[in-house]
Amino acid sequence: MICCQFIFKPGTYDDDFHRFDGQIDDYARSLPGFDHVEKWLSPEGDVVNAIYYFADQKSVALLARFPQHREAKGQVDRWYDGYRIVISEIKASYSDGRLPAPAGASQMTDDTPDQDAGRAVVSTDPSAGSNDSSEDFS
Repeated sequence: MICCQFIFKPGTYDDDFHRFDGQIDDYARSLPGFDHVEKWLSPEGDVVNAIYYFADQKSVALLARFPQHREAKGQVDRWYDGYRIVISEIKASYSDGRLPAPAGASQMTDDTPDQDAGRAVVSTDPSAGSNDSSEDFS
């Protein structure tokens, strides 16, 4: 599973923004590898994280090459007061089963007590997360 996070501080939206945003979202959802989308707001309410999940890198690359995405990307300063893109590969997702996964998302229930429960586990393997592709996915 590939996770594409678009973290941004909203600025001023106009008709062009809404048109591009709708077209890009519709296209992303139409891709065969699209899984689901989540949106989160920072505790302060001033930063949004729109998270798109895809089953494969091919779908992410198709989205990156979508003409409306490329055109909007060139005008991002018009609409945002800052942004960051994070592309990551999800190896597994675990839970205690009390917080359901979004529709379409796979999730394993972990009934094993774990001393690291509630903490993120970060790999120290330098090759974990390396990407041989030079494709720009932002």
